[in-house]
Amino acid sequence: MTSGPGRPKDSLADWLRIRPEISWPSWRGACPVSGAPTRHGFRNFFTATRDGRDSEGTTRVLTALDVAFADAEQGRPLTFALMAKWQRIVLGHDLVGFRTMPAFAKGGRERYGLAPDTRARFERCLSESTQPDLSLPSRAARTYLDTLFFHPFEDGNARAAMLTLAFVLAREGVLLGQVHPLQTTRWADDAEGAADLAVLLGILITAGRQS
Repeated sequence: MTSGPGRPKDSLADWLRIRPEISWPSWRGACPVSGAPTRHGFRNFFTATRDGRDSEGTTRVLTALDVAFADAEQGRPLTFALMAKWQRIVLGHDLVGFRTMPAFAKGGRERYGLAPDTRARFERCLSESTQPDLSLPSRAARTYLDTLFFHPFEDGNARAAMLTLAFVLAREGVLLGQVHPLQTTRWADDAEGAADLAVLLGILITAGRQS
C-alpha cells in the first residue's frame, strides 16, 4: 500500500487505472413501481451510524438527504456544484470547495493525489452516472466509488458518497429499504470488489421492490 519509504501510493491513480477495466455485471431489474418509494433505508443508515455520537451532525445529513432527494425528483444533473450544495448542509459551512491538498483515509493507508485536472476528471466521472449502456446498480456503485476515491471534499467524504448513491438511485425512482449491507471498507485497487458492490446493489434494489 505504499510508494517509497513510508509514503502511501496514490490510490486515486489506482482507481482511475482499474475503473475502465471493471467487469460490471448485467442486471435485469424490474421497472419502477407506482407510488412513492420508501426513503427510510438511507435515513435509518445515517441515524444508526451517526446519531449516538453526533446528533447535530445527524440532523444536518438528514436535511442534506432530503435536499438530494428533491434534486433527484427534479432530474438535476449530477455535478460537483450540486454535491457541494449538499455538503454545505452536511458540514454546516457557508463555503465548501474542492480539496486543495492530497487527501488521506483509512488511517493513512490510502492517499488520494491532486493534479491540476483532478476536479475536471471528477466532473467527467459524475457525468457518466447516466451512461445508457451500463445498468443502474453498476452506475450507482461506480459513482459511489468515484466519490470515495476522488475524495473531493476536505471532510465528510463518506457521507458525500452515500448521498451521491442515494441521488443516483432516486433520480431513477429507486430508494433502498436496506442500506446497512453496503457498509464495508472499499479499496481503490479492488476491481472485483467494485463489481461485487454493483451485484449487492442489484440485490438490495430487487429486495426493496418485492417488500
